[in-house]
Amino acid sequence: MRTHAHKVLARALMSGESLVATAGLAAAAIIVVALAASTLWGRYTTRKLEESARVEEVRAVASMLGQSAEVLLRNQSLSELRSITAGTAASYGLKRVQIIVPDAASTVVVDSSLPRTAPGDNAAYPPVPAPEAWSALKQPLHETQVTTEPTGAFEVRVPLMVPDLGPAILSVRDERGLPKWSGWEQQFGAAMIGVTSLAFVWLAYRSARKRLGGLGAVREALTALEAGEKSVEALMLAPTLGPEAIAWNRLLSDYDQLRERVAQDRAGERIGAKKGRESDLTSACDALWQGLLLVDAKMQIKYVNGAGAVFLRARREDLANTDAAKVLEPSVLEAVKSVLSGSARTRLSVEVERRGEDPGARNGSVLRFSVRPIRRDETASALVFVEDITQQKVADESRNAFVASATHELRTPLTNMRLYIDMMLEDENLEAPKRAQALNVVSTEARRLERIVGDMLSVAEIEAGQLKLNRGDVRLEPIFKELEAEFAEQARQKELRLKFEMPPKWPTMSGDRDKLVLALHNLIGNAVKYTPAGGEISVRVNENKGQLSVDVSDTGIGIKDDESELIFERFYRAKDRRISNITGTGLGLSLAREVVRMHGGDITVHSQIDKGSTFTMTLPLAA
Repeated sequence: MRTHAHKVLARALMSGESLVATAGLAAAAIIVVALAASTLWGRYTTRKLEESARVEEVRAVASMLGQSAEVLLRNQSLSELRSITAGTAASYGLKRVQIIVPDAASTVVVDSSLPRTAPGDNAAYPPVPAPEAWSALKQPLHETQVTTEPTGAFEVRVPLMVPDLGPAILSVRDERGLPKWSGWEQQFGAAMIGVTSLAFVWLAYRSARKRLGGLGAVREALTALEAGEKSVEALMLAPTLGPEAIAWNRLLSDYDQLRERVAQDRAGERIGAKKGRESDLTSACDALWQGLLLVDAKMQIKYVNGAGAVFLRARREDLANTDAAKVLEPSVLEAVKSVLSGSARTRLSVEVERRGEDPGARNGSVLRFSVRPIRRDETASALVFVEDITQQKVADESRNAFVASATHELRTPLTNMRLYIDMMLEDENLEAPKRAQALNVVSTEARRLERIVGDMLSVAEIEAGQLKLNRGDVRLEPIFKELEAEFAEQARQKELRLKFEMPPKWPTMSGDRDKLVLALHNLIGNAVKYTPAGGEISVRVNENKGQLSVDVSDTGIGIKDDESELIFERFYRAKDRRISNITGTGLGLSLAREVVRMHGGDITVHSQIDKGSTFTMTLPLAA
């Protein structure tokens, strides 16, 4: 009768499982197709962005080089010009830089692919048209042109107008293309998400199969009971069929469970007496914040403290005498086996990354398992320490990201300063307006460099707990006048409307003038940086009941609600793709809020995506 019942049960399970399997396969197919499509689209958009960034970089280099070329051509300084173009091509990895006179023969007067020449040595170049011949030339270009090729190579052509001579063309060609595996991190992340999603689909399938299996088995057992089966063992179901089967088994085995419970109570009394003697040691181990496991030679867990059970995501009582292979990762098991076999006589450390139980969680935890041998008589055991080093890993990653970003931030002003200084050094007869413009750029970039270094030093002081305020009376009117003058030019270059609304009477406050200027500069600078051309920025200053209020409003890209507090964390940058090409260290807002809070105030933000943001800084006027 039992055999017949099991055959009927097997048929019921097969039909139920096929239904679940169909739904599971459909869900898995949808996930795979969606992830594949998103991966391909992400790869395509990433490469397009990288190509656009490369073209813009070469366009900027060509524009700066063109300004120098016009001056050097006018002065007939061809050797210096050829040296500069060859150096620029080498520095930026360009294939070729040429300067062409648009005569009938399209004379190439400068070519970076030819060897550099000594002053006066023009053997490698055709003769330059005479000055009187330039007046008859017509400019074939009226604006910068970019020509791209299917191979990824492109050419930027910039029209030049040489004073006192005539038109010319600057041609810059780049053939580097993009790496074949550009954007692989995004593809790897999508693949990991796909694997995780498929794993959860598989778990859901297994759960549904167990439920159907349990219900079918209980039905068949009831049918067998109705047919006259009295044996409890014959009516018992496999616990793997689910909670229904387990509940059914409990109904059939009340007597057996009662007998086992009595035996367990007696064993528990003996164990309790032993635990009474070891309670002090157990309490001490439970007080440790590290997990502690003891594994014997048979790979059985003999002891685990409270922290260890938490790290292994299991109940402590369920881990006793459990096979270590069920709860430990393969890499940790290999370390334990090496220690137990005697092949490793020193401590072994293994780091394991575990995903969170929530499939939507962005990050999991990183655990470090340290395994060391314990030898006693002829037996061997392994002591396993478990530590959570997630925060340490996050700190290391943040520090590395900060170093990379800071390096880029420092390189940009240094590059601009070097280019303009080289231009002034190489042309002693540089016109006064252009010399003044170059000096102004050098001064602006030097101040920018000073602010970046100052931010870094301030963050280092905050981390060391050494940031202090040099308090004194601060006159606010000159500060805002300087800020208005400094950002007016930046706003003009970005085609932004910048306005300052000042109070009729300026109060005097107690505080650190330099630190307050740093905080205000970061707030206004962020508004200028993240507001597109044609936008508006307003700075409103008010004083009310001993409180100074500064509102910095913009019509920029805005901030998501879930990032409104994260942007004040050190090294954090918003996830909006539109700011991926905007450089920054992620320190400005964090440092500004820290400074304001040291003065007894605070900074808050109200923002809407694509509508803009308003940062409000409040400060007490008195110390």
